[in-house]
Amino acid sequence: MRSVVLGVSLTAVVATGATGQSPRQTESDAYTRYELLAPGSAKFRIIYEVTATTAGATYYFNPIRKGSVASNESVFDRATGKPLPFDVVGAAVAQAGGVRNRDTSQTYIRVKLARPVPVDGGEARILIDKTYEDTTSYFMRGDTLVFTRPLGIKRNAIVLPAGYEIISSNFPSQVLQEADGRIGISFWNASPAEAPVTLRARPSRKLGPTTSSVAKRLDERAHQNREIVYFLQQPETHAFDLYHDYTESRVGTSTYINEVRGGSTVSKPSARNLDTGEELKWEILKGDAITRANLDVANVTPQSEIVVFRFAPVKQGESIRIRMFETYTDTARYKLNGDELVWDRSFGRPANAVVLPAGWVLTNSSIPATVSTLTDGRVRLDFINPRPDEIATLITARRR
Repeated sequence: MRSVVLGVSLTAVVATGATGQSPRQTESDAYTRYELLAPGSAKFRIIYEVTATTAGATYYFNPIRKGSVASNESVFDRATGKPLPFDVVGAAVAQAGGVRNRDTSQTYIRVKLARPVPVDGGEARILIDKTYEDTTSYFMRGDTLVFTRPLGIKRNAIVLPAGYEIISSNFPSQVLQEADGRIGISFWNASPAEAPVTLRARPSRKLGPTTSSVAKRLDERAHQNREIVYFLQQPETHAFDLYHDYTESRVGTSTYINEVRGGSTVSKPSARNLDTGEELKWEILKGDAITRANLDVANVTPQSEIVVFRFAPVKQGESIRIRMFETYTDTARYKLNGDELVWDRSFGRPANAVVLPAGWVLTNSSIPATVSTLTDGRVRLDFINPRPDEIATLITARRR
C-alpha cells in the first residue's frame, strides 16, 4: 500500500523543509483491531498497528479521536517487541513535528521511535494499545449491543464480547470466530471514503472456546500486509521489475523463499530489512540444489527455481519486515500482441500495483483498480483484493 499522510496519498505530499518545519509525517500499513469490552461500559480496546515512513523521523504522532476518552495507553516497537516511550502533546508540538493538521484543539500521542526511520523506503513499525470510552459509538439498546462508528483506517477488525452473536453488520466483512469463542468481524475497505460501520449483537449461550475443524482454511485477510509493485519494462522484452514486502514473525525463521512461476525466469534479486536498512543475503537455487539445501519446498523438479533471502533467526516477541527486489521475464503473461501491450497475470496478495512502461496509455483493466499518474508520466494501477482468493488481472495499453 502507498504511504499516506493522515489519509492523503503520498503522491500529494510536498516537502516543506524550506519553511523550517519538519518533513510532513507519512505512514502506511495501518490496521486497527477493536475489542468491545463489557456491554454497557461504552469501552473498547484498540490495538493499532501502523508504520512510520518519513525518512529520518524520530517521532510518530497518533491523533486522539475527539469524543473519546483514552486510557490504558502503551506503545511497542513491532520489530523488537519492546515498549516505546510516549507522551500526550497538543497541536503545536505535533505540527512542529511534521503533522499537517490545522486543528489547534487536536491532541496526539507522541511516540519516540526506537531508531530514526531509515532512508530510501525504510520504515518504523509500531503498535499502540489503548482503551477508548465513547458512548456514541458503543452502547446498548435493550439487550442488543450496538457498535456504530465511521472508520477511516482501511483495514479493521471488530471483536464482540464473549458470549455475543452477530445479528447484523452493514459493511461486507469476514466473520471469524476466535479460539476463545469470541466472534470477530473483519474487513478491508477498498473505497476512498470512510467505512460507516454499524453492527449489532445479542447474547448467546451457544458460544464458547472452539477448535474449529476448518480453522486451517481461515485467515483474516484485513490483517495481511503482503504487498507487491510491478514496474513493467517495454513489452517487447517481456520483462518487469518488482518489489514485494513481507513481515516474518515466526520464531526461529531465518529465510524467505520465493518460488519462481513456471514459464518465468528471475534475475537481479536483492533485499533489505526495512526496519534497519540492512542489506540481506540471497541466492538462486535450481533443481537438486534446492533439495540439498534442505529447504521447505514441495514437489521439487529439475526445472524448479527459487530465490532464497536470508536473515537472522526471528526471536520470541520480534518480527522483521523485508523488501525484496527482483526482475522477471515472462513471455506467456507479459507480451506485445500486435501493437497492444498485454499483461495477463493473477494476483494472490491483498495489495498489488502495476506501473505501465513509459509512453503507454491504459486501455483496459479487467479488475477494478485505482489509477494514478506518477511524476514521470507513467500510469500506475492499484488493486486491493479484500477476498482470500486470487484475482485474474488482464491489462492492455497502447503507445501514446
